[in-house]
Amino acid sequence: MADIIFRPYAKSDEDSVIAHILSIQQGEFAVPVTAEDQPDLRAVAEVYQSGTGGFWVAELEGRIVGTIGLIGFGVNEGALRKMFVAAEARGREHGVAARLLDTLIDHARAFGITGITLGTIERLHAARRFYEKNGFFEIAPEDLPDGFPRMPVDTHFYRLELA
Repeated sequence: MADIIFRPYAKSDEDSVIAHILSIQQGEFAVPVTAEDQPDLRAVAEVYQSGTGGFWVAELEGRIVGTIGLIGFGVNEGALRKMFVAAEARGREHGVAARLLDTLIDHARAFGITGITLGTIERLHAARRFYEKNGFFEIAPEDLPDGFPRMPVDTHFYRLELA
């Protein structure tokens, strides 16, 4: 596989990022969600790239093959969102998910974030295993940090302590 470029999101990535995320949500996992249901995808700079947050992409031969976002909230808290890696770029041999997560964690630490929380759904077994292998532990919904931007579809929640 050619070299994969990891870089911050640019506004010119908007349509490609939306197409990438929807193809995985709808096509691969049959999650009945549209771009309109995710207004953050048309406001990445405002939602993710402000305050302590960020949004990054993995690009292969001019095509987006991975995304990850961080929303800063509360006091020193971060919410991991929009982690999607294209099927052909998954797996340890490519390292796309691990590099995206490392990029997000390095950024979070640099901005003083001490905990990262995420929500996901039951059927994303591989994603849940990935988070657990990378130090995240499952938490109950009632243990979510104050101000966590919870998505209605999420049923399982994970946390990584950085402090």
